Amino acid sequence: MSEHVYKKIELVGSSKVSIEDAIQNAIHQAGETLENLRWFEVVETRGQIENNQVAYYQVTLKVGFTVNQ
Repeated sequence: MSEHVYKKIELVGSSKVSIEDAIQNAIHQAGETLENLRWFEVVETRGQIENNQVAYYQVTLKVGFTVNQ
């Protein structure tokens, strides 16, 4: 079994559609510049209200990825 070293970063994704879409947006964008994404953890969920309706969903994630050796 090989041993791994992980790095953890914090991201905030947003979406007009849903919480799940905000998560996907953050992970997809991170994947454009980072390699070896492995897991995520939702640490905060919030949103923006306009005219008494939800305008945006925002989700704070911790994302872990393996460090190249």
